[in-house]
Amino acid sequence: MNAYEVNFDGLVGPTHNYGGLSFGNVASQSNSQSISSPKEAARQGLAKMKALMEMGFQQGVLAPQERPDVAALRSLGFSGSDAQVVEKAAKTAMPLLAACSSASSMWTANACTVSPGADTADGRVHFTAANLNCKFHRSIEHPTTSRILAAMFANERHFAHHAALPAVSQFGDEGAANHTRFSKHYGEPGVEFFVFGRSAFDRRFPAPQRYPARQTLEASQAIARLHGLDEAGVVYAQQNPAVIDQGVFHNDVIAVGNGEVLFHHEDAFLDSDRVIAELHDKLARRGGRLTAVRVPREAVTVDEAVRSYLFNSQLLSRADGSMLLIVPEECRNDERVWRYLSQLTADDGPIREVKVFDLKQSMQNGGGPACLRLRVALRQDELDAVNPRVLLTPSLYDELVAWVDAHYRDRLVETDLADPQLLVECRTALDELTRILKLGSVYPFQID
Repeated sequence: MNAYEVNFDGLVGPTHNYGGLSFGNVASQSNSQSISSPKEAARQGLAKMKALMEMGFQQGVLAPQERPDVAALRSLGFSGSDAQVVEKAAKTAMPLLAACSSASSMWTANACTVSPGADTADGRVHFTAANLNCKFHRSIEHPTTSRILAAMFANERHFAHHAALPAVSQFGDEGAANHTRFSKHYGEPGVEFFVFGRSAFDRRFPAPQRYPARQTLEASQAIARLHGLDEAGVVYAQQNPAVIDQGVFHNDVIAVGNGEVLFHHEDAFLDSDRVIAELHDKLARRGGRLTAVRVPREAVTVDEAVRSYLFNSQLLSRADGSMLLIVPEECRNDERVWRYLSQLTADDGPIREVKVFDLKQSMQNGGGPACLRLRVALRQDELDAVNPRVLLTPSLYDELVAWVDAHYRDRLVETDLADPQLLVECRTALDELTRILKLGSVYPFQID
């Protein structure tokens, strides 16, 4: 049976702004309070989706969150009508309003962790929504994320959904940004690779000193249990604490994998040789052969990797077996990174082509091509069971561009978040989007 990797990209929400909310994310911090363009951001994301669809890749869309999150503000003591809640928060606690207005759900690599049916004990595709409890503005996402995923992957014969892990630091879970999967073919059993930044209970693992390690070993282990994964098909690896302290807040800022290829910086992991050897051995037992493309620090430093988001790229399999690397414009603008990529594609390795996309609106907030997509490996019967309206087609693309143009603002600054009309605009847009994508009632304003 045919099988595919489907990329579900996050639609950028109407409140896209530069709040500088993510400590440890260098781009987010350095662009704080800049003027954003929600319309341009959404169009840039849609342009990437359309380009990949036209190249023959399976492409889907994932809806944004309702923002501002009035329910979260009410839980923090603000009262009155929805407009009054926003007004009071703006007057007395603007940082809270900014946090509750974040459009960070656009980075769907953090939405959940996905295990394909070929790997799980019951043969279904398993989803666990990420609790994202390291950052308040992201910790409020998972209830809506779970409802949206359930509306997209509704067939219980093929799909299983798990609630987010306990919202405590010991089980900090950042979703697929710290998880990837290797396999010879997408529909065959593979090896799931969980990368963690720290252990909550085992002090043998060193921790970063400057920035927080967001993913715990215990969270990764819990997800592997929930998904019914065989230990023979799981590898755990610790991120190098030194690179976390240089702004590598997720593994997908320093490594990316697909199929039988791992593209990574030499400083990405602790005990890197052991990690690569274990991946190689376990994948070999599944019929695959790992190729590790290791980028030496002499060619690209960690700082250059973080600035350019070289590794926050999409690694996609072509029909002929070669691989395509999707990178942001910032890679071409960095002389040393671009020189490395030019040499990489000239060599006789698995990565034969690089394509560049302008994703400046997302990049300035700390999210590149890999952040914007959630990968879901599906066999043909599973793909047939997905809500068809969330799979991109030329007509859906046109409809979504028209939707963005009708509802999104051209510019947004922090003071605009106090405008109660922005909440009305967001809800009007999302109400129409749920009809376009046939999601049903997934947002709090539609349910309450």
